[in-house]
Amino acid sequence: MILLTAALLLAAAGPEPDLDAVRAATEKYRDIKGATAEGYIRDPMNMCETAEIMGRPAELGAMGIHYFRPDLLGITAPPSPRVSGSGTHTDFLKPAILIYEPQADGGLELVAVENLVFEASWKRAGNSAPPTFHGVAYDHMVDDPSTKADEAHMFEPHFDRHVWIYRENPNGVFAQFNPKVSCAHHKAHGH
Repeated sequence: MILLTAALLLAAAGPEPDLDAVRAATEKYRDIKGATAEGYIRDPMNMCETAEIMGRPAELGAMGIHYFRPDLLGITAPPSPRVSGSGTHTDFLKPAILIYEPQADGGLELVAVENLVFEASWKRAGNSAPPTFHGVAYDHMVDDPSTKADEAHMFEPHFDRHVWIYRENPNGVFAQFNPKVSCAHHKAHGH
């Protein structure tokens, strides 16, 4: 009965968008003004995320600078001590997070989109498995307090999925990090 119910819900929701549809829906965010006009805000910590910062091998590459929609993530308060939210948004036609690479001229180039759901909220909504996109489970991110790195980048335990539709990624379209993305110009402009 549970499997039948899940199958009916998936059928009612329709098929997941393909990557071309996600690209078409997010093209307007290539200009950062389009993103901020729709409520995306820059990560207040102004981090340009790299694999190394998160305790992973540097050769995996970087993510970049995150712009997010607090309403889609269900974030209603400052970190205490970590960022937490109540959202369960997984629609990639309207991603909760946009990822930009800092450029030499001080501009930002959109390289990927991302959705993130907090583990506690996801489970409270009745889900026992992580969300998926195109059959690929979201990555599970939890900080390991025994390491110097912050593997969950100041967030409560969560599931996230990156989709590299604006920058080819040798690690794969759904990988967390991209070796073709750099944070080299982030500090060069005093960010």
